[in-house]
Amino acid sequence: MRIALGIEYDGTDFCGWQTQAAGIRAVQPEVETALSRVAAHPVTVHCAGRTDTGVHATYQVVHFETSAARNARSWILGANANLPPDVGVLWALPVPDDFHARFSAHARSYDYVLSNRRTRPALWRGKVSWECRALDVAAMAEAARHLLGEHDFSAFRAQGCQAKHPIRTLHRLEVVAMPPCIVFRVEANAFLQHMVRNFVGTLLEVGRGRQPPSWVAEVLAGRDRRLAGMTAPPDGLYLSGVRYAPHYGLPPPPTQCPLLASYDGPAFD
Repeated sequence: MRIALGIEYDGTDFCGWQTQAAGIRAVQPEVETALSRVAAHPVTVHCAGRTDTGVHATYQVVHFETSAARNARSWILGANANLPPDVGVLWALPVPDDFHARFSAHARSYDYVLSNRRTRPALWRGKVSWECRALDVAAMAEAARHLLGEHDFSAFRAQGCQAKHPIRTLHRLEVVAMPPCIVFRVEANAFLQHMVRNFVGTLLEVGRGRQPPSWVAEVLAGRDRRLAGMTAPPDGLYLSGVRYAPHYGLPPPPTQCPLLASYDGPAFD
């Protein structure tokens, strides 16, 4: 039987999703250990998208094979009872054998949450990024439109990226003011390593007034990582959604990052 799970995690203390060398903490082995205890046999999980060190998820999707007869409630409660506090299972669902968490995905979404206020957000350390200077949201939104569509995104690709090619289709890149935060909402068919963080770092150059919105089109056309802005920190980045064909019947992702429902504080006077 093939089971799909929805998972959320706080990536602050993890060196990414993928299993690492002994002694290095990652999300994948925590999930596999918990599920193996519930199933009473070894379990290997396959995820929709591997997240990097310090990156969070509000909607990671995994699947695994099992011979254990457990209902959805047992998978959820059993896994959560064996997981550390910074990882949680949201839902469980049997899926057809042709479902694959990675290869069946039509698109993936990320939210990047930036606190834009004068003072450092101590209570949300590791959960949001921070910019102390007032940013021009409208200019960043205008700049973001230059990136939509299918392009060679070499200018926004990490040097160590292992993807076979840099062509991706960017469906959405919105810059939304949610005072005191600014949220960058991104959806694409797939992502290159550090692609979202490099988008944000580049758009911040526009938001600070250092570059005009049209500069982003020049960076894209240049296909050279050295032309773009700095890589934004991982703190505010969340894997927030994975889109599949409707017939699989997977629960929808949250409409906004749950953090923003409780986050509040002074911005700029």
